[in-house]
Amino acid sequence: MADEALFLLLHNEMVAGLYRAAEQGEGENGRCTTKLESMGFRVGQGLIERFTKDTARFKDELDIMKFICKDFWTTVFKKQIDNLRTNHQGIYVLQDNKFHLLTQMSAGKQYLEHAPKYLAFTCGLIRGGLLNLGIKSIVTAEVSSMPACK
Repeated sequence: MADEALFLLLHNEMVAGLYRAAEQGEGENGRCTTKLESMGFRVGQGLIERFTKDTARFKDELDIMKFICKDFWTTVFKKQIDNLRTNHQGIYVLQDNKFHLLTQMSAGKQYLEHAPKYLAFTCGLIRGGLLNLGIKSIVTAEVSSMPACK
C-alpha cells in the first residue's frame, strides 16, 4: 500500500514540476506532455523486459494485449483493465473505469481539461512496453468522464 502512495505522489510531482517549469518560462507546455510520455516510454520498456524474462513468447498481438491488460496493468496499477476491445485490424481500445492516477481528482467535469497531462506518462508506459514486445504503436488517451479513461 505504501508503494502505491509513493507512486501517486511521484507521478503527481512529475506532472506538476514539468508544468510549473513551463509556466516559469523554462519550457513549453506542449513539450511537457512529450517529456512525460518519453519518461513513461523508458519505464515501460524496462518493466516489460523484467516481467517477460521468464515467460514464453506470445502467439500474436491479441495475446500481447491480453498480457498488457491482465498482468502488466495489474502489476503497475493493482487492477486489471476493465474492458479490452478490438476491431481485429490492429486497433485496440483499453478501458479503465476507475483509473488509479485520476481517482484523486474530482469526479466532476471541472478537471476534465487537466486529465491528458496525467495520462501522458501512462501512454508512454504502454507504448514502451508494446515496442519491447515487438509492436510498434501509437497510444492515445481519451477521458470523457472522470476517473474513467480509454
